[in-house]
Order: sequence, then structure tokens, then C-alpha cells
Amino acid sequence: MHETVWSRDNERLLQIKDKKIQYYVEKMQCRCKVLLNGTLRIERLVKEDSGIYKVSAYDKKGKLKADETIELIVLEPVPQPVLNAECINKTLFVKCAVKKMTVDQVFTIELAHDKINKSQTNVTEVEFTTRHSGRYRCIVQNKVSKKTTEKEIKCQGQLDLYRISCIAGGALFFVVFVILLIYCIRKKKADRLEDDDEERMQIHQVDTEMAMRKLPQTPSNPNPQRTCVHQRPLPQPHAQQRAVPPQPRPRTQLPAPSQLRERH
Repeated sequence: MHETVWSRDNERLLQIKDKKIQYYVEKMQCRCKVLLNGTLRIERLVKEDSGIYKVSAYDKKGKLKADETIELIVLEPVPQPVLNAECINKTLFVKCAVKKMTVDQVFTIELAHDKINKSQTNVTEVEFTTRHSGRYRCIVQNKVSKKTTEKEIKCQGQLDLYRISCIAGGALFFVVFVILLIYCIRKKKADRLEDDDEERMQIHQVDTEMAMRKLPQTPSNPNPQRTCVHQRPLPQPHAQQRAVPPQPRPRTQLPAPSQLRERH
């Protein structure tokens, strides 16, 4: 095209003609430029750049060849959300909030958990109550940006299922370990006593065999043989060695028959 004119909200911004650009506003204020093909380029886009843009194209004879209108809506990046929580009587109050947004800005705020999810549009905060501890996510997003805040939230005096399972598993493992330990100790003690008994039996058997070897053999004749021991006679004194002549016996006188008769 020979000539292209850009305007915003019925106010001229710039014109390109014969490859020459003419600004109708301050260049720094516009922060825009037009390409050779007539395309408008805005740098460092901000919310104030929103509006209705109109482009008109003319040929060398000044005849209108194109006329278009474009509505530009600039969305600002969403702010970083803030995640707060309060635990009262084992009940957890969780809140996700952002700074006040403009009325015309469309955004979504979401408070998420593994078991809970709550989402609302065009509000500055979302909250709910629960008894579940864990990791919570606060998400704010619009069509051009998204920001998330995560936090591990625990309510005092509350044990989640995972922790309860861990404690129960640990206790069960400890009980099994103690039972196995007692079993091993008793088995080892029984094996030791069995080895000691076997060793004592072997020692007793060896002692018995040794005693049997030391005992004399029993003779086959039940009547014991008498052993005669000849003793030498004791020596006699010299006085006794001489033979003593026999002494004469006294004669016995028999009474006479006459005397026997007298006695009778």
C-alpha cells in the first residue's frame, strides 16, 4: 500500500507513506512503530495500551483500499497469591488470597489439595475448612499469566493416614524383630546345651572304656587257687637246741588186795 494510517480511540498515532513514518503523538509515549508492510508493533505493552485500534490503507491515488477495526485488551500479569492457614481444635482453616484486582480483569483463583479442590472466578480470596494436613496449592491465573504458591500445612494434634501407617508399620517391624531375636537366642542356647550334653556323653563313654581296660580279667575257674607259702622256721636259742633227757616217771603203787577189802 502506498499509505497506511493507524489510530487508537479515534486518535491518530502514526502514518507511513512512501516508506516514511510520521508520528502524530510523542514517540516515547506511543512506544510503537509501523513495519513496511503496514503492521503496527507496540513495545513494552501495558494495560494503558488497551483500546480500539483502526487501520486505513490507501493507494497512490488516495483511494481507500482497506479499513479495519481491532479491539485490544491488555491483561496484566496476576500477582503472587498468599496462602495462609490456621489450626483450631484440630480443624484447619486454609485461605488463598490476592491483592484487589481491577473490575474488568477476569481471573481464576484456586485452592487445591490432594483430596480437596475449590475454584472461583473474579474473587480476591478462596477459603475452606478441613481436617486433612498436607501440601496445599494456591493458584491464580488469567489468559496471559499464572502464578502458584505451595505450602506444607500441618495441624497440631492431627496424624494423617500416611504417618499412622508408618508408625504402625514400624511397630509391627519392631515386634517381628524382637520375636526373631528371642527365637534365635533360644535356638542358639538349645544348640549349645545339646552340644554340651553330647560332649558329656562322649567323655563319659571314654571314661567307661578306660575303666574297663584297667579292671583285671575274671578267671574261668570259680574256685580260687590257694597259694601255699612255706615259712622258714625261726631259729631256736642254743639252750633249747640241747636235748633234755627224759625224766623218770614216778611209779604208782597199787594197793594190796587185803587193803582193798578193808576199805570195802
